[in-house]
Amino acid sequence: MLKYIFTISFFIILIGCDASKPHKNYDAKKLMEQKCSLCHNLNMPPIVSDDELAPPMMAVAFHVKSFVKPSDESQRIAKAIEFVRDYVYAPALEKSFCDKESLKRYGLMPSQKKNVVEGELKAIATYMFQHYTQENLTKAQEEQKIYNALEEGHKIALKYRCLGCHGFTRKIVGPSLKDIARKITIDEMKNSIKNGSRYKWQEANKAVMPQFKNMKEEEIIELSRWLKKQR
Repeated sequence: MLKYIFTISFFIILIGCDASKPHKNYDAKKLMEQKCSLCHNLNMPPIVSDDELAPPMMAVAFHVKSFVKPSDESQRIAKAIEFVRDYVYAPALEKSFCDKESLKRYGLMPSQKKNVVEGELKAIATYMFQHYTQENLTKAQEEQKIYNALEEGHKIALKYRCLGCHGFTRKIVGPSLKDIARKITIDEMKNSIKNGSRYKWQEANKAVMPQFKNMKEEEIIELSRWLKKQR
């Protein structure tokens, strides 16, 4: 009886230890950027170029999802993930869903068995089919349309994250764009952007404006003109 209790207790401990064993949480987006972006463009919509080494990742995701043949439609994504995990480790012409022209252009993908471990590959494949969806593509296209309609100065402000410190009508870290436009000249704006400023705005708790040394001269001019229009 004691032996039986000891045996049961031992297995309970083993099960408990296994259940509590920490599982590695992968940052799938970061992994994709690290492992895949050298050859595949990750943008959505994709940026296509004549010298690309592999098809855009969105095109791969859409293509694989369309061509896998699950026995049950509810298993399509699972089947697509399974295909990617198998193909990345052991690419073969007979497995490929690519048309002849694409294979001729890009060639057969080299095995990535030495470059990505099983857990990483599973995380990447899962993220791939969660991220590259028609719904997300439509949303990205709508956002791109809105962005394209912005004035050039506004795009520059977004590019350099100006709106993280300056609200349009309220101060955040620095003064609002409206206050800046009303109180200083375009030349003063250009100087502050290029060289920074210190303790100039009392209402912004004497916030320090950093230098934007990497901003091109034409961007500084365009941004300053746009800022002046925000009064």
